[in-house]
Amino acid sequence: MSPHNHGRRHTAVIGLQWGDEGKGKIVDLLTARHDLIVRYNGGANAGHTVVVGSERYAVHLMPAGILYPEKLCVIGNGVVVDPQQLVDEIDALRTRDIHVGDNFRLSDRAHVVMPYHKTHDVALETLLASARAGGGADLSIGTTRRGIGPAYADKVHRCTALRIGDLLDPEYLRSRLEVICEVRSRELAALHIDAPPLDPDDLARECAALGDRLRPHITDTTYLLHDHLRSGSSILFEGANACLLDIDHGTFPFVTSSNCSAAGIPAGTGLPGSCVNDVLGIMKAYSTRVGAGAFPTEQDNEIGDRIRERGNEYGTTTRRPRRCGWLDLVAVRYSAMICGVSGLAVMLLDVLSTIDELRICTHYRLPDGTVTDRFIPDARRLMDVEPVYETLPGWSEELDGSADRSALPTNAQRYLHRIEEIVGAEVKIVSFGPERSQTLVGV
Repeated sequence: MSPHNHGRRHTAVIGLQWGDEGKGKIVDLLTARHDLIVRYNGGANAGHTVVVGSERYAVHLMPAGILYPEKLCVIGNGVVVDPQQLVDEIDALRTRDIHVGDNFRLSDRAHVVMPYHKTHDVALETLLASARAGGGADLSIGTTRRGIGPAYADKVHRCTALRIGDLLDPEYLRSRLEVICEVRSRELAALHIDAPPLDPDDLARECAALGDRLRPHITDTTYLLHDHLRSGSSILFEGANACLLDIDHGTFPFVTSSNCSAAGIPAGTGLPGSCVNDVLGIMKAYSTRVGAGAFPTEQDNEIGDRIRERGNEYGTTTRRPRRCGWLDLVAVRYSAMICGVSGLAVMLLDVLSTIDELRICTHYRLPDGTVTDRFIPDARRLMDVEPVYETLPGWSEELDGSADRSALPTNAQRYLHRIEEIVGAEVKIVSFGPERSQTLVGV
């Protein structure tokens, strides 16, 4: 046993595809077994949805465990935080009688998403969309335009970055913004953005007011987490986005700006990676993607449309329609390897009901004719692969009444078994609907 575990189980919930796998539902389910729920990466570009009875909750920055008032929810240092978005989210939760008080902590080292980051994000995407690469394709990434990439870029630049703790010191904040606004105004002008010069006084006042709202929650979360670790608390790590969008291991450059694989946990929390006992990889029973980038198994046809409508495949944050296709197990196996998964949660299995014949991608055929079972985390090269499919029989039955895995239709059981064989990990959770009750746990 790791010296960091003290006999308690610490679990990471991580998406294995291109996001939108249903991580919020699994975090909500597992929260009851843990004491702390910790978000370690991303920003308001992520959206986790939880359905409890007839109530639907969508959170973007707040950990999904906030629906349990007795649990401690933590936003770690690896997250970039739009303070206005966070305050709005807190207010919306409180309006619905969800307690947000001493059960929520925010890292003073988390970096701040500023209004000019969002302006820069939109401007850059617009500029790249008008530029053309070879073949005539535009160069835009397809971001959510919420300023996430520019905020992470400032974090790396250092001298133009602000952290949550800075919002609590108005004089220091004003002095920093005087320089930053000058730099940002020149950059926006260079991008031909018709916007008035940034006013450091106005921004300082707005940010300081937001800092005052968040002050009761702001702390050094690294020490907080280590204190809880030593005291024997169990921790649930909530990943945002997904492994195939990881800045280092995803389909670059069509990725997000953070480490959303298991590799992001130590950097985004200050806890050693050795403290994580279980990594639960979340995957849909099919594949989806939002925005631009290679998608070998995409079905831009009747099957893709059918999956989209049955699965309500529209973005939580943007409501953009998601691109849909057959399950790509080359990609899932790669993500499971990168993240060191100890088990799988297969989500939205019900969406495939009534499809007579199902296909899963087990290999890629490369342009030279060779076949490989290795994923290619390079968008340009991945565009040129041809998926090699295996065909499995579908099932006509709906899954709502399934009590355990053995009660699932025989062909649904076979589908799950084939996933386990190819990925090399056990399916531990099966979900067939948005509500907590529509889940098989420990299967």
